[in-house]
This record gives sequence, C-alpha cells and structure tokens, in this order.
Amino acid sequence: MIGGSGIAEAAEWDGVETLERIRAGDVSATEVLESAIARAEAAEPLGAIVTACFDRARSKPPTPGPFSGLPTFIKDLAQLAGVRTTWGSAGAGHFVSKRSDAIARRFESLGFVPIGKSATPEFGMTATTEPLGAAPCRNPWDPTRSTGGSSGGSAALVAAGVVPIAHASDGGGSIRIPASCCGVLGLKASRGTLDMQGSPLLPVNLAVDGAVARSVRDLVAFWDAIDPGPLPSAAGLRIAFFTHSGLDAPVHPATQRATRDAAALCEELGHRVEEIPCPFPRRINDDFFRLWGMLAWIQERGAKALTHPGFDASELEPWTKHMADYFRAQRAEVARAVLRLRAFPREYQRHFDAFDVLINPVVATPAPPLGHLAVDLPFPIAFHRIEEFGAFTGIQNVAGAPAISLPLGEHEGLPIGVQLSTTRGRDKLLLALAADLERARPWPRIAPPERWIAFA
Repeated sequence: MIGGSGIAEAAEWDGVETLERIRAGDVSATEVLESAIARAEAAEPLGAIVTACFDRARSKPPTPGPFSGLPTFIKDLAQLAGVRTTWGSAGAGHFVSKRSDAIARRFESLGFVPIGKSATPEFGMTATTEPLGAAPCRNPWDPTRSTGGSSGGSAALVAAGVVPIAHASDGGGSIRIPASCCGVLGLKASRGTLDMQGSPLLPVNLAVDGAVARSVRDLVAFWDAIDPGPLPSAAGLRIAFFTHSGLDAPVHPATQRATRDAAALCEELGHRVEEIPCPFPRRINDDFFRLWGMLAWIQERGAKALTHPGFDASELEPWTKHMADYFRAQRAEVARAVLRLRAFPREYQRHFDAFDVLINPVVATPAPPLGHLAVDLPFPIAFHRIEEFGAFTGIQNVAGAPAISLPLGEHEGLPIGVQLSTTRGRDKLLLALAADLERARPWPRIAPPERWIAFA
C-alpha cells in the first residue's frame, strides 16, 4: 500500500522500480496512479501542469505493454483525446481534442497512463517555459528559475518526483535544455527513430519526440521499447570535449567546469580524451535561426490549419510574431540557408573520423532567472539571449544525430547538464556511456520537496 509517507517514498522510485513493484504485487497500478495524482496536486504551484486529466486516467485500464500502469504526462504540443490542448498559446482558447496524435497513442500503447498535459512555450518556439497568460513553469530546484524549454513542464514534473518519465520533444534542444536546467536526463534521438509529427515535411527535418527521465535505465527501457536492441560496449572510446560554442559567447565558469569534470571522469573510466576548439562554424547557428524564423512564420500564417479552426492568431505572443518578422527580413537568404543545412550532416559526420563522442555544455549557463528569456522582451534582447543560451544544441537537430543531457554538474544548488553526442544511429552508445557515468558518479534523483513546497 502507498499512503502517508509512502507517497513521498514512491516519488523516489524510478520507472523501472515502480514497474517491478507493480509486477511483484508490492503495490497495485491503482495505488501508483493515485500517489502520482496526489503528488501532481501538490506540485500545482510549479505551473508545470496545463491540464490535468485524472478522471480519464482512472477510467481507462492501462494498456498491456512494457510500461503498463506507469503514470506520465504528455507535452501540450500533442493532442490527447478528450483533453484540452493549447500548444502553449492563448490563441487556442479552450479547445478539447477529439483525437490523440500519434505520439500520444504511442505512449498509451506502451502502457503509460497520462494524467495530464505538461507546460510548453507557444508552439515550443523558445528555450524557456513562460507562456503569456499563464503561470510560468518554475524549476523545482529553485522556483525563481526557469525550467528551460520547450519541454519545461515535463522536466519539472520528473525533477519534482511527480512521475518518473514524461513525454518531451526536441527541435533545437527542447529535450536537452530543460533536462539540463532541471537535473534530469533527456536523449534527443537520431532522425528517423521517432520523428515528431510533421517534421519530415519541413525543408530540414529537425524535430523528434522522446522522453525525459531520472535514471539511465528508464531511458534505456523507453528507447528499447521504441527501437529494440542491446546496448553496445562503451569501452575505450575516443572522446573530444569543448567548452565554448561557435558563437564564441561567454559560457558560465560552472558550466565549463561541469564539462571538464565530465571529460575527466571519462578519462578515469579508461577513455581517450582530448580537448578541442568548437568544431562547428557559426554559420550553422545563423542558418538554424533563419529556419526557426520560417517555422514561426508558418505557425503565424497557418495556425488554424495546424491546430484547430477556432484558433485566434491575434493572440500569438511577441516572440512568435517577431521571429516571423525575422524570417521575412531574412527571406532572401533562407533558400541558401536551407541548402547549407541540408548539406551539414555530411560535414558533421566528418568531425567524427577522429572521435566517437563529443562532450560539451548543453546551455551556456545554469538555469536563468524567470524573465531573463521572457517572450515579451524587446526582440533584439530576447534574440541575443536565446541565441547565446542555446547555442550548443541545434547542431544535432540539423545533423539528425543523437545527443543526451546528463546532470553531471551543479552550481549553488542548481543542476547543470553536460551534453554527449555522436553520429546518427549510435544512440545506444550514448546510453551505454551514460550508464557507466551514472554508476561512477550518481546524481540526485529528485529535487528536495522542501525547495518547491516551501515556495508554494
């Protein structure tokens, strides 16, 4: 039975342990569900839950599958039948979805039990989860700080111990950035593994669906359910690391230290490690933002078709509108940018002739204060801050390559993620190396409840 202090104890179980306890008869799936709902209700002040669907979860028996009975959240960019969907935008109104998108159906087919929709910025278009017209999503490690974005709600709920695994998606760092800010794990998978709905139709296929979790074995179990196969050996790897992006912008000393410490730990584990300059030119970041502006323009022009007929585009946030304007100003260069981005995967692959894995920061700083990346800042300020903060993560989206954020660093109580990346199709090599690093230097599983409950 889970009750009283058992609810807090269950918060510390990862997904694998929770499922083992259900299968052993130590707890029932109903008890696990009700304890997660109780934790979700307690976590309401974090602003990580857009819409709860507790009664829906209670009324639907879990589908048999590898995660049968495990509560989760679906990021509010994906529709879930019978539940409100906002796409992070006030323009959506009170639209209730009549169908589930493919990724939500996939989660439920694996046995996950969605208990709500997790917060996201408008259309997932920025690196913090502070949509206008709603409470900001607060970091469980320090509620005055950002969770990152765009999977900020999912990362916060996993970090707070509400659920062990939650749906996330990544078109430019949106799994890895919140994973870094919130001290959880997030793998952006290789292109073609779990592409986000609609992404293959874009000029450059950037986005993938996935999950954030607290333990490597949970991520391994999730991706094995999506793409079955054993983990390879991670022995004797050739590893390179760098601490500054192609922008040559400031990187916080604690972020640099976390990257260097991770590289040193890899060397202790027997890998060959070498420091290098950032191997990726600034033009990739510049071209990526041109494409990102085009995505904002598509959202602005086609919001009704992409969401629902009642969507009010006049409610779009300043950041989305300004990025659409940025595209219009850059339109003459966008076609050439797309050609360069399409050619980049071959260039990316060549960087790995001498190395198996790259290590670098996920973002330039620990989780910034709420408001630092706000969507209603003057556009030149917002653009500059977002560009520098998230300069490390778009590379793998353009390349179609896998990258994982691991919570290997810390600064004044805030977690700091370190990114490991490799070439397309070698996702499980990253998971194998991550498992070794977790064994060598375990990280805290959840943010101490007193940090965020006291705030409430």
